[in-house]
Amino acid sequence: MASYTLITGNIHTDERGAVSFLNSFNLTEIIRMYEIAPSNQTMIRAWQGHENEKKWFYCTQGSFIINLVKIPSFKQPSQDLKTDKIVLSAANPNILAITGGYATGIKAIEPNSKLLVFSNFTVEQSKNDDFRFEPNYWKAQWE
Repeated sequence: MASYTLITGNIHTDERGAVSFLNSFNLTEIIRMYEIAPSNQTMIRAWQGHENEKKWFYCTQGSFIINLVKIPSFKQPSQDLKTDKIVLSAANPNILAITGGYATGIKAIEPNSKLLVFSNFTVEQSKNDDFRFEPNYWKAQWE
């Protein structure tokens, strides 16, 4: 069954500086990673979905709104599906883990925000499991 979870991390600070850590993040399924650095805070990257590919999102700088929608059937999904809003921030290190069966949309909240994305699929596998929808296909909270 498709689902999403939040893997919680923490920050340790002392006189030497700060260390962000996510010790419960298991990297064994990860095949590749990439970074998203939006040009501004008005750009919405939505909607991209995958039936099978898993993704993990980690904010390394600034903060992001990530909206996601569970899609029972990718052929012609209802536009009435409910979206969930998650906020990721570098100040609170968490990873959003999403199994297949979801579409996501992202928007930076702060200037110069950066988002690392991890995947369990190669680029070629991902292309064969990629579904795109118009930015206003689902109603989502972007503020």
